[in-house]
Amino acid sequence: MFYYLLKYVLLGPLLRLVFRPRIEGLVHVPSSGAAIVAGNHLSFSDHFLMPAVLKRRITFLAKAEYFTGPGLKGRLTAFFFRSAGQIPVDRSGKDAGQAAIREGLGVLGRKELLGIYPEGTRSHDGRLYKGKVGVAVMALKAGAPVIPCAMIGTFEAQPPGRKIPRIHPVVIRFGEPLDFSRYAGMENEKAILRAVTDEIMYAILSLSEQEYVDRYAADVKAEDAARTAEDKRRFPRRPRS
Repeated sequence: MFYYLLKYVLLGPLLRLVFRPRIEGLVHVPSSGAAIVAGNHLSFSDHFLMPAVLKRRITFLAKAEYFTGPGLKGRLTAFFFRSAGQIPVDRSGKDAGQAAIREGLGVLGRKELLGIYPEGTRSHDGRLYKGKVGVAVMALKAGAPVIPCAMIGTFEAQPPGRKIPRIHPVVIRFGEPLDFSRYAGMENEKAILRAVTDEIMYAILSLSEQEYVDRYAADVKAEDAARTAEDKRRFPRRPRS
């Protein structure tokens, strides 16, 4: 109930009024049945803009940190995401990927729409990064089509670290469904999972026209953070007199 209250009364109309997103290819999203919407992830705003334009309800796998924050802000954030039907996924530990796949398959098993960001995290620089194979596992196990989606302009509207989005033109572009039924029963083959994932990422790339980086975003983020920390250690700022 809270999901539809947000979509049609509280948040959805406001987002559409402020951002006036241009929607392309919405006809490619099936009106019923299980399907995966796989998109690039440029901004915190992505979580709200895509559901605002879809006719069907979509459930995202959201990082567990959104549900475990401290203080009043943390409790309000957790309430918001739970009430909107989003599923927390712990991304730490060796079983994190399996937990995400299990939760995603539960959504698809109910013939619902599942939203996933194959990169696994937000892009910190606006580029598109290598996809993780979880999306391929779910597509093959559930026999569900994958609809590629490109969010364009949300990075400029709300880049990492910016709390309040600025007004910027936004385009939400959906591509033709990708059918991987030819790989049915091969979800344990690593080469097949990599090929399926790469095909999905190429479709997203074709829609978004981003620069592509054939590395995992989390690894590049960690390297950048370590480099920044080392620079601060080597070249500390002198206190102003």
